[in-house]
Amino acid sequence: MISYKENLRYDIPASIVVFLVALPLCLGIALASGAPLFSGLIAGISGGIVVGFLSGSQLSVSGPAAGLTVIVLSAIERLGAYETFLMAVVLGGLFQFILGSVKAGIIGHFFPSAVIKGMLSAIGLILILKQIPHALGDDQDYEGDDAFWQPDGENTFTEIVLAVQNIDPGALIIALTCLIVLVMMDRFKWNRIVPGPLVAVVLAVVINEVLYGMISSDLVLRGVHLVSLPVAEDFEDFVGFFTLPDFSQLANPQVYVTAATIALIASLETLLSLDAVDKLDPFKRIAPTNRELKAQGIGNMVSGLVGGLPITAVIVRSTANVSSGGRTKVSAIVHGFLLLFAVAFIPTIINLIPLAALAAILLQVGWKLTKPALYKQLYAQGWDQFAPFVITILAILFTDLLKGITIGIIVGIAFVIKANLHQAITVKVEGNKYIIKLQKDVSFLNKAFLRRTLKSIPDNSIVVFDGSKAVWVDHDIIETIEDFKATAESEGIAIEIVKSEEAKTPIFTEVE
Repeated sequence: MISYKENLRYDIPASIVVFLVALPLCLGIALASGAPLFSGLIAGISGGIVVGFLSGSQLSVSGPAAGLTVIVLSAIERLGAYETFLMAVVLGGLFQFILGSVKAGIIGHFFPSAVIKGMLSAIGLILILKQIPHALGDDQDYEGDDAFWQPDGENTFTEIVLAVQNIDPGALIIALTCLIVLVMMDRFKWNRIVPGPLVAVVLAVVINEVLYGMISSDLVLRGVHLVSLPVAEDFEDFVGFFTLPDFSQLANPQVYVTAATIALIASLETLLSLDAVDKLDPFKRIAPTNRELKAQGIGNMVSGLVGGLPITAVIVRSTANVSSGGRTKVSAIVHGFLLLFAVAFIPTIINLIPLAALAAILLQVGWKLTKPALYKQLYAQGWDQFAPFVITILAILFTDLLKGITIGIIVGIAFVIKANLHQAITVKVEGNKYIIKLQKDVSFLNKAFLRRTLKSIPDNSIVVFDGSKAVWVDHDIIETIEDFKATAESEGIAIEIVKSEEAKTPIFTEVE
């Protein structure tokens, strides 16, 4: 039984870190989606509080996802109004709840381990590459972007080149200072007393607002270089940030198409993130996938009902939670309440935070995800593990998360099939004797390998088909053996069949 009270000393500091990471991501993803800025914050609050309470995962954190930005942007344009899109978000949440109820979450257990590890490493690399421009003072692109190609025609690498050519000294000093603080606090375990990212952010605000003001106004960061929360003049103005869906669009078929798309993509990204977080969990807990889909569904219905973007379990915030020492779902829930408190009561103070400071936090998170030790570990496990791992990293790095992970899964499955094909039929050569052993299950996928093997056997050989351990052998395999038997005598090839009482296939079953 998990004691939430005993873990508060770990979860509260972690929730502050997750809050600081989530804040610019919520705003950036809303901006990229062509939605109101406040919609990203609503999604972050709903993901933290609603999904946090209902989820069975202790470490996963939910919120708006960069992988949905293109879908959201095109859907808003196609549906014609944001209120109509919100109706699709509500229905998408309902579809997700249904998916969880029919136990569709089981597919989350079938992602190859090497691919999930590749996804984590790729996210780490993307965080590092995408945050370098922000650390250098180039804040034109939104926070949370994971795509290789940018709307302005640039890509991940050319953005870094442009940023290096136009370094903002004020941002660079803050980023380097924050990085030094984060590394030192992590190394000497001072973050057990107070979260390192919180110290870094407070120091960044002091440097920007006080020290720079004393030295030179040219160093002071303003405008796009700072967090930009919507600021309400009064309570009525704050309530106006929330938007209701247009229920009159329930008869619009396009709403249901958009809802189904959101449900499928959000569910896939959630299951991928959930599997990745389970691998990061130091306590090796396994989150219930069907319960997670239900929780995500309810979270999306709540988010859509009050004007928020669709949400998923997201790996960046979840990783920040794990790396900051979070132990239970309390950290995710508290981060949601911190987002709510910040936008409701202290948006002016939050808007003093330089993005360069937050970039430093994300750079540290990225490094923890893609340490060289992980590459060495996968390489030592052999090519069948290392190839899908590297291909997944490259695919995500040069496309985006969803496309890259799809490529990685296809490659991973191909390697799994290849390995199983070799295990199903083994060939041992002893002089002119060829012993072909069929293992427990042999499917039609092994037919090509068996045919190649039989075709390579020279004349005047002895071929032994050992099916003593075979439980199930596909008809295509039996037919291939029978065809070989029909021509073997003319080529001087002698055939022996090893049978047993346990074998379930007639050709290999020993009759008493």
